[in-house]
Parts: sequence; C-alpha cells; structure tokens
Amino acid sequence: MRPALPLLRPAGPPALPEFIALLAMNSALVAFSIDAMLPALPEIAAELTPAALNRAQLVVGAFIFGLGMGTLFSGPFSDAFGRRPVLTGGIALYLAAALWAARAQSLEALLVARFIQGLGASGPRVVTMAIVRDRYRGAQMARIMSYVMIVFSLVPAIAPLLGQTISARWGWRAVFVAFMVFAGLIAGWFVLRQPETLPAERRRALSLRDIVAALGEILTHPTSRLAILVLMLASGMLFSTLTSVQQIFDRTYGRGQSFPLYFGAIAVLSTSAGFLNARLVERLGMQAMVRAMMGVQVALSALMLVAGFLLPAGGLSFALYLFWTLSLFFQAGLTIGNLNALALEPLGHIAGLASSVNTALGTTGAILIAVPLGLAYDGTARPLAAGVLGMAALAFWLTGRIRRPGEL
Repeated sequence: MRPALPLLRPAGPPALPEFIALLAMNSALVAFSIDAMLPALPEIAAELTPAALNRAQLVVGAFIFGLGMGTLFSGPFSDAFGRRPVLTGGIALYLAAALWAARAQSLEALLVARFIQGLGASGPRVVTMAIVRDRYRGAQMARIMSYVMIVFSLVPAIAPLLGQTISARWGWRAVFVAFMVFAGLIAGWFVLRQPETLPAERRRALSLRDIVAALGEILTHPTSRLAILVLMLASGMLFSTLTSVQQIFDRTYGRGQSFPLYFGAIAVLSTSAGFLNARLVERLGMQAMVRAMMGVQVALSALMLVAGFLLPAGGLSFALYLFWTLSLFFQAGLTIGNLNALALEPLGHIAGLASSVNTALGTTGAILIAVPLGLAYDGTARPLAAGVLGMAALAFWLTGRIRRPGEL
C-alpha cells in the first residue's frame, strides 16, 4: 500500500479563484482574531477584571504585540525552511494558545495566551505575502493582492457580529473555540491544496546576524527611519481606535448592541480607500498622499476633541464620532501601504528581510503607543481624540522631512 503522507503534498497549485480565496482566508485570520473579540470585551472585563474595566482592552493589544514580534522571525523562518512548515507551525501555535485562552482563569493568563496566539498568527500573515511573491511579479502580483484584499475585506464586516452572537449564546470563551475552528479549516485547506512555493535550492540559511544587520540598516537610513516612525504613528492611530471602539460605542454612547452593525459598515466603506489609493498614488506620489491625509486628520481630530467638550453624548456627537472613526480606517488604507513602500524603497537588496523587520517595528511600536492611550479612556472619546490629534500632527511634520533616495 502507498503511504498516506503523499496525499498531503498537492501535485499542483490550485486554480486562481481558489488560490485567491485561500490566501484571503489566511490573511483574514488576523482580522477575525481581533474584530470578533471586540464584542466580548465587556464580558471578559466583568469576569476577569471587574475593578479595572479598561484593562480588558489589553486582550486586543497583547495579540497585536505578539503578531508584531512574530513577524520579525516568521519571514526569515519561511525563507529558510519553506512556506508550508511556517504556516502550519504558526497555526499549530495559534490553536494551542486559543485553547489556553478559552480555559484562562485570570486576565494575566489570558493576555499571555493572546500574545502567543499573535505569535502564531504571524506565520499565515507573512506566508500569504511570500507565496504571492514566489508565484507572481510586478503588476500581476499587485492584481492578485488586490483580489485577496477584496475577499479579505468581508471578514472585518461580519466578524464583530459573529463574535457578538457567539459570546451572547455561549459566553466569551466560545469565541476562542470559533478561532480554533476557523484556523483549523484554513490549515487543512492549505495543506491539502497548496504546494510548497519555495524549493530547497532557493532557500536562505537562517541568520540572526542578517536580521540584526537589516534592523541596523533600516534604523540608520534617513528615508527608512522616518517612514518607519510615521508608519508607527499611522498604525498607532488605527490600533488606538480598535482598542477603544467597543467601549466608546457601549459606555459613551449606549450603543453596544448595535456596535457590530456600525463596525461592519465602517469596515466595508473604508475598503474603498485601497481603490482610491491605486488611482491617485502614481499621479500624486506616496509622500504627498500620506501628508495630505495626516493634514486632514489633524483637522478632523481637532474638531472631534472640541466637540467632545462642547456637545453632549447624543445624536450629533455620535454621528461625528462615526464619521471620525470612518476617517481613521479610511486613512489607514491611504497611508500604511505607501509608508511601507517608502520605508522599503532604499532597501531593495534586502527586500524580503527588510519587509519583515519593517512590519514588526511598525506593529510593535504602534501597539506600544495604543495601549496607554486606550487605558486612558475616561467614559468619553476625548482622550482618544487628543492622542490621535497629537499623532497626526507629528506624522504630518515628519512626513514633510522624508527625502526619497534620489533627494538625499
């Protein structure tokens, strides 16, 4: 009899529609792990940290921090050992951490589990981009990623509603069971249908020295260093909003039950930013796009901050908050990709490794900004608006100081 193992090694790549759907689901694991958790935060706070409700936000922050740290190593690991082992190993770690989280009896244990879960999720996150880069180049690669993002955008739209439904019926611990089911399905689909895209002869030896050298080159090159700082601020605005959004909907405006519907609408509307960026970036330039959005955000955040002092938490204030939140998600679609490209522009000779280091720095730096800002929540949106205003103003100034390689 033939061994069963070859069944786990697909003879050829899946057809393009299936390939896009598979990669989109891999990418969606991160969004699902964050967005489905948001409606469960009040229940987690009531059970595990009733004396300090704001600390439940750390459940989101711990995952994102683990994701950022894991990205630093998942890229080099996938270059050294191949894409399939890193994705399946990452999902195995994710599953073990989700099981731990579901059984956690203290907030501290839950935060450790969420950090490890983020480490595991970095495998699928990195491998998705690497597989596309292995199979496609140039405009074709950009087209595939555009299709992936279109499918991916559906997950943030439905994840909060799914998380709310699960936690309302079975409790917040059941949300982690849903994470395990989703990740297990992705792993099974990937193993059965997606062959390895990085043959042994193209792999690179794992080298801590190379990671440290890439980190040093990014931090010493003026273009990359400034772009990374602005990326941290842009991502910090987004993560600060994510960590606080459920509390503001629920405790500030009394709309916790309708939060998933509003959040889903914001997620769907903000996807248009990617299409708009694709149409405008070649005409206006990456740096100009980022600086313009930061200037707009300074004005909108100042308006939100003033309104927080002058308007009661009623219909007009809520409408302004909705628009402002949409602007932050929309801004992310118009800035984060451009900032990544600006940071990597001078580093083409180490593009793959630099991409991992760049993403890790941007993610971890952003969550270190977002966590204290989220913990400053005082029952209003004022601390968040003040923090975002400061970040947008600093990002606007720093973006003006970025010089492209030919301008240095």
